Amino acid sequence: MIIDFFNNAIRLKSTPRQGWIDKLSISNPESVADHSYSMAIMGMVLSDMKGYDSDKVLKMILLHDLAESEIGDYTPEQVSIEKKHEIEDEAFSKITKVLPNSTRSEYMEIWQEFKKGITAESKLVHQIDRLELALQAKAYQKEGHPQERLELFFEYAKKGITDPKLCKLFEEIKGVRE
Repeated sequence: MIIDFFNNAIRLKSTPRQGWIDKLSISNPESVADHSYSMAIMGMVLSDMKGYDSDKVLKMILLHDLAESEIGDYTPEQVSIEKKHEIEDEAFSKITKVLPNSTRSEYMEIWQEFKKGITAESKLVHQIDRLELALQAKAYQKEGHPQERLELFFEYAKKGITDPKLCKLFEEIKGVRE
């Protein structure tokens, strides 16, 4: 039955990030797995630099979008945040029910910690989520997608980044010359 859990992770490789489709008309955008991998690399480095619990940060990153393997990637325009949380909770619970109780319990705790966003690690992960979005937007800009259409992604990313060092990274990302 643990194979079912792994198959959900595999499905993220073919689950597109919906915002790039809806707002940039990209026919083959990054997948949720692509996004999670980039976040994991960023999370590993940034949490190590800050002296945070990197193991927890990495688990949180790898789990934070797992529910999307069941429900897809909803954008804020598609469903209210409350409804999205409800749908994600149901999907996450379904996905993790095949795991041993101790593992499932740990992952549920990490999932709840992420959603609450009040610990240092969860705050970092939420900000890395936005920072990775900015990096991807910059990559799409370099591929020729227009800056004016990408600006809403940069604005959304900037609103979620509060750590001074991450704000500086964001500004460096946005200001990178072609």
